Amino acid sequence: MAQKASPEKSASPNLVPVQFAAMGKKQIDEFVKIQTELFDKLQVTNRQWFDRAKSEADLASEFAAKLGAARSIPEAMTACQEWSSRRFEMIAEDGKHLLEDSQKFMETGARLLSTGWSTENVGGST
Repeated sequence: MAQKASPEKSASPNLVPVQFAAMGKKQIDEFVKIQTELFDKLQVTNRQWFDRAKSEADLASEFAAKLGAARSIPEAMTACQEWSSRRFEMIAEDGKHLLEDSQKFMETGARLLSTGWSTENVGGST
């Protein structure tokens, strides 16, 4: 005749519900902390790129004014050279910022994904 296992014997003897709840709360707190950090980084990056777009618009406006004020071909060429020189500098800066921002997001995203259930707290050891 088959005997039914008692609830005490079928549950893991080393995992106390209080420990399980504490472990879950810790994981959720860590997840929320990292998610908030990621959101803050997104806001900072968004402001930086918005400022960058504004500076590009200012550069274009300045270029148009200089080109309109040019009274000779050499003056127009000088305005074009200044504009293109500054534009290439801005492109290089954009690449640098894009790389840095991507690295920040990757690091934070990796931490966000690594906050899964760890087995170090299972089994009664803390």
